[in-house]
Amino acid sequence: MRDYIKKDAWNIIEEGFDPAVNRISESIFSIGNGKMGQRANFEEKYSGDSLRGSYVAGVYYPDKTRVGWWKNGYPEYFAKVLNAINWIGIGVQVDGEELDLATASVENFTRVLNMQEGYLERRFVATLASGKKIEVKSTRFTSIVDTDNGAIYYAVRALNFSGTVTFTSLLDLNVFNQDSNYDEQFWLEVSRTVADGTAAITGATKKTQFHVAAAFKLALDVDGEKLALRAETVSREKFVANIVSADIKEGQTATLIKYAAVISSLYADQAGIQAEAERSAAAAYAKGFACMLQEQGAAWAKKWAGCDITIEGDVAAQQAIRFNILQMNQTYSGEDERLNIGPKGFTGEKYGGVTYWDTEAYCLPFYLKTADQKVARQLLVYRYQHLGRAIENAEKLGFKHGAALYPMVTINGEECHNEWEITFEEIHRNGAMTFAIYNYINHTGDNAYLAEYGLEVLIAVSRFWRQRVQWSARRNGYVMLGVTGPNEYENNVNNNWYTNLLAQWTLNYTRAALAQVQADDPQRYAEIVAKTRLGGHEEEESIWADIAEKIVLPLDQQTGVFIQHDGFMDKDLQPMSAIPAGEYPIHKHWSWDRILRSCYIKQADVLQGIYTFESKFDKETLKKNFDFYEPLTVHESSLSPCIHAILASSLGYEELAYKFYLRTARLDLDDYNHDTDDGLHITSMAGTWMAVVEGFGGVRVQNGGLQLAPALPKQWQAYSFKLGFRGVLLKVAVQNDAVVISNESAQDLTLSVYGQMQTVAGKTILSIAR
Repeated sequence: MRDYIKKDAWNIIEEGFDPAVNRISESIFSIGNGKMGQRANFEEKYSGDSLRGSYVAGVYYPDKTRVGWWKNGYPEYFAKVLNAINWIGIGVQVDGEELDLATASVENFTRVLNMQEGYLERRFVATLASGKKIEVKSTRFTSIVDTDNGAIYYAVRALNFSGTVTFTSLLDLNVFNQDSNYDEQFWLEVSRTVADGTAAITGATKKTQFHVAAAFKLALDVDGEKLALRAETVSREKFVANIVSADIKEGQTATLIKYAAVISSLYADQAGIQAEAERSAAAAYAKGFACMLQEQGAAWAKKWAGCDITIEGDVAAQQAIRFNILQMNQTYSGEDERLNIGPKGFTGEKYGGVTYWDTEAYCLPFYLKTADQKVARQLLVYRYQHLGRAIENAEKLGFKHGAALYPMVTINGEECHNEWEITFEEIHRNGAMTFAIYNYINHTGDNAYLAEYGLEVLIAVSRFWRQRVQWSARRNGYVMLGVTGPNEYENNVNNNWYTNLLAQWTLNYTRAALAQVQADDPQRYAEIVAKTRLGGHEEEESIWADIAEKIVLPLDQQTGVFIQHDGFMDKDLQPMSAIPAGEYPIHKHWSWDRILRSCYIKQADVLQGIYTFESKFDKETLKKNFDFYEPLTVHESSLSPCIHAILASSLGYEELAYKFYLRTARLDLDDYNHDTDDGLHITSMAGTWMAVVEGFGGVRVQNGGLQLAPALPKQWQAYSFKLGFRGVLLKVAVQNDAVVISNESAQDLTLSVYGQMQTVAGKTILSIAR
């Protein structure tokens, strides 16, 4: 754990330059706008340790799989979101002497991520080998208004000399992915142009043939007086640049403003993409940096108005939750159904930037309650568009009749993960897809989604579960063998409780959904039955009902605890407190054999199921299972603590709930798992929001109705959160003696607060005693 980020309510602040944490800071101070993202690399040269990363949403390469032992059914490739054109580069020379923060003497270094207005700022003083001293200020952002654009304000002030400052503004396609399986470059150059004050370059990915074009247009001034640009141009393979200079006197400042555009062929015709990038950069130049920055702040203010969480009396918690909300909004905007959310977003290359079940299980609840309904809907449509591929994925494994297995890892719907115990066995992800459909409709009331898209997915996944189970005469029930649950510290187990529970629920929900669509939209129902050939080879619905009724859900009769899987109770059930302190995390200190034989749980498994279907279980059942499994859970997945925080809150375990909240909230800011240098845990950040709103706030949606039961952690004086529900925006303020609900919409809303029905009229405030 590291603690070098200064605590502040609206800013992420690093004071003092420490090369040892530079990669961590490159992740933490990342910026993005849903279409592109940028690690917090320095604009100027830095010869020290760095992971340079500029990423473009939806642009990927199928990197050939590299495994030691090939197994039948392995995907041929692992998809990777690519490190793309370096658009931020600005080399700096002072009288011919290059600025390099790895070799210069650096003082007064400050890096600030302004979360309220969405920009990154750096200031420092550097003394070069010659003794010349400069003060540098840079400000940059990726626009959430003009989403093809980024802009950089880079100012150099002469502190103890008069001379010439030279800027080299570059676009560099000669980039690598750190996670390349075979150390190859994934880009080919298509074209490049360069002229006074402008440059552009276009690259194409190998195999997938995505095109990405980047362009810039420059402005140069001294103490605010604009200079005519007379650039020395550079054009070579995969590289273009403008070299411009300004003569300054001691105390004067030379400023280069770089207006950039980055456009992919997802949004522009390949033949004209470079010209489009040039036009976009010119439009940004015409608008001007000050105007763009003002629009950026206004757009972020509008976002924060619908999703902010305030915490009084705990600045570390306040900073952390806003950081998590910021990164969620920088990663995904919901504008394009072809895009999804990678576990690292635009902040690093680990996990390839591709989509996991994290989206449905963790991210969807955040967008359901903090964004327009269409944003969450787009996440579901993304999976519907990949249904055909999910059916193909199942066919590769021997499933028939339109059964679908959604991929564990994907960017285009095709499975590209190649660890057998996950690729072939962690099939609970299918249940995350189906529950997301229910979750979305339950929250939004958008019943039309079921007929339009959802029912086809439910049928295909139910067909998978029907074929994946088998009848056990000995158990007098249906069993599911050889699976891996969310707890990846146990592989190839039988009757994983969570997986079996999801299968049972899906089969029942599909039957109910069929009846609902048949009643609401008979014509569409007939179309779906014909398209899917429902019942064409067997009495599917009756078989689904039989499986749901008789599937094995392991239960320990003695304790009343749900058994994680067959054989779990035979393990040596020692609490995690028995593990010597020096052996954490166990995945870095123990052999895999020892981990698999142990009772220790990587992340919530049974408790994940209870969280998902909490309304089906009474408090006594929740308490029994939480008290049993929590001491065995090592939380070595970033997705685990938030679930425990929510359930601990439900049980009134306030200290435990707060401990888990702070752990997940500051996971990256404090580099808790010593892996922030790889990128941020974006999907876990959604869990942080859940820990506040669903945990401390007690927010639930049951049978289409909103429920609140807020608690106030003793570490906080008060807190508030914004919550969107069916067209109504609420602000819920939790104080020591009251819950104050402000309806910021014109529409009335009836909801349950501490079990009592209350109506909050439009544009009014309701105060309820705690």
